Amino acid sequence: MNSRYADIIWENLLKVGVFLSLLTTVTVIILLAKEAWSFFNIVSISEFFSGIRWEPLIEPKSFGVRPLVIGTFLIAFGSLVIALPLGLFSAFYLSEMASPKIRGLLKPALEILAGIPTVVYGYFAITFVTPMLRVVFPQIEIFNALSAAIVVAIMILPMIASLCDDAFRALPRSLREGAYALGATSDEVIWGVLLPASFGRVVAAVMLALSRAAGETMAVTLAAGSSPNSSFNL
Repeated sequence: MNSRYADIIWENLLKVGVFLSLLTTVTVIILLAKEAWSFFNIVSISEFFSGIRWEPLIEPKSFGVRPLVIGTFLIAFGSLVIALPLGLFSAFYLSEMASPKIRGLLKPALEILAGIPTVVYGYFAITFVTPMLRVVFPQIEIFNALSAAIVVAIMILPMIASLCDDAFRALPRSLREGAYALGATSDEVIWGVLLPASFGRVVAAVMLALSRAAGETMAVTLAAGSSPNSSFNL
């Protein structure tokens, strides 16, 4: 009897948690829609999406969001180009080639990297990444998108590596054994069996990493500066 009442209590608590989560989400959407409606009564939609100047504090005020969108996608996809192959190779190594001892050391290290504050990555970009880039590209500016893309790639690398590693290790052992029994090499097992079998989970990991890269602000602001422009030049 006590166990039944405990189950009922926990079920109701979980229902309240779900309801509060949905209520919070709906409230945020309503408030954003309300503020957006007030904003677009002052600024035209065409000016907002096609304008090339974002200067909301300087007279005459300009609210062109295009430079912000271009900068966001430039840094997000630039970081993904760097982090995706490194993350996949790390996951392949951890799941298929690393010994239990090495895996026990590297896997927690990746998790620690994911917990470093973003402001630390921003200062790392200013004090280390950009000076190193200026050795190779002397003409590069102090605030640049390439430095921001590199540090954001370092930020999302643990997420891609860890999630892809979990996806590979969740596959049945029989898939690997069957491929090896047919004479496949390790490379063929990785690229021909593991990756296709876990492709959906890998895509989900990439999308999660891309969403974090696109939503990153502090590291990008410190590395790339706060003066948006419409250039596609990293």
